[in-house]
Amino acid sequence: MVGVSILGSTGSIGKSTLDVLARHPDLYKPVALTANTDVDTMYQQVMDYQPDLAVMADPDSAERLRTRLHAAGSHTRVEGGVAALAAAAAHPDADQTMAAIVGAAGLLPTLAAVNAGKRVLLANKEALVVAGEIFMSAVRENQVELLPIDSEHNAIFQCMPADYRADGSHPGIERILLTASGGPFRELPEDQLHEVTPAQACAHPNWDMGRKISVDSATMMNKGLEVIEAKWLFGVSPEHIQVIVHPQSIIHSMVQYRDGSVLAQMGNPDMRTPIAHALAWPSRIDAGVEPLNLFEVAHLDFEAPDLKKFRCLELAYRAAEQGGTAPAVLNAANEVAVQAFLEHKIGFMQIAEGIDKVMQQLPVAGAASIDELMAVDTETRAVTEQVLAGLVH
Repeated sequence: MVGVSILGSTGSIGKSTLDVLARHPDLYKPVALTANTDVDTMYQQVMDYQPDLAVMADPDSAERLRTRLHAAGSHTRVEGGVAALAAAAAHPDADQTMAAIVGAAGLLPTLAAVNAGKRVLLANKEALVVAGEIFMSAVRENQVELLPIDSEHNAIFQCMPADYRADGSHPGIERILLTASGGPFRELPEDQLHEVTPAQACAHPNWDMGRKISVDSATMMNKGLEVIEAKWLFGVSPEHIQVIVHPQSIIHSMVQYRDGSVLAQMGNPDMRTPIAHALAWPSRIDAGVEPLNLFEVAHLDFEAPDLKKFRCLELAYRAAEQGGTAPAVLNAANEVAVQAFLEHKIGFMQIAEGIDKVMQQLPVAGAASIDELMAVDTETRAVTEQVLAGLVH
């Protein structure tokens, strides 16, 4: 029986992970679940799966959950606070840890899983965006199996040579072709983007995701963050990562080789596929996903991204090339800007405008430690609040 800890179990990735695990109760058992404030969903998950540990990052939410579970006769331990997330990540009965906490908040718990030697299923791209060099160094030192969950990076992983290492030592690889759906505004004229609402930005045409990630997809910042993630996961420089808009989301990404070959991973857009792949790797298990019907697909379209229309992608490439603290600044500024947009404080196009101003204002420095990066994260958030307050909506 393989024990699995799920960081962010009440989110879309967490729910999909539990769905896959439930299909194989003879193989997997959830031993620890974590969430932020969603007590209702966590309560139901604990009652359904009876993990050893449930953690709510918000202490008040933890107390409410503890009271409800005690009344229901559950024996699951409940802990609260950010520090308890690390305990869940490194749970002694967990063989694998699904890192699915959204944003920079997932960095330290994911590192705790790495340092505990768990197989890490990485759905939290910010861990690599904010602290790629430090994170990958910890992966190597602890000899951890790091398996990507993002559909694009999981596809790249499947198309890589069997002996690939994330150190850039594969001269046969020409470049990575990172696919993007283009989001809900791919065909919307640029002059109309100023008027889009949070509800429109969160209505992704292909994927069912949380609000923050949906907005990132609409601005194409999500793809920019994935460029930085791919840089660290696969040991390639940004200029060897090409983003290709593929509206159908059937080809999840490709690897181009120097002999002219292009290997692609295809499938219906369902996150249970990469989750099942990573859980069982190198074996394969049923994910509950409908097989791809190529006759129904009929055709596949590809186009270049419009970097003028979707400036966030250009900003991410800039941060990837600058390195150091630049990706951490990019990520923190984006998280603050997206939240401001969701709260109707700024317009859609002001997300990129604000991030650009913050990146120009804060100098790029070396990223020597996690503490330094967390200090940069805190400073960036404060500066971003000031910058966004100066924008006229």
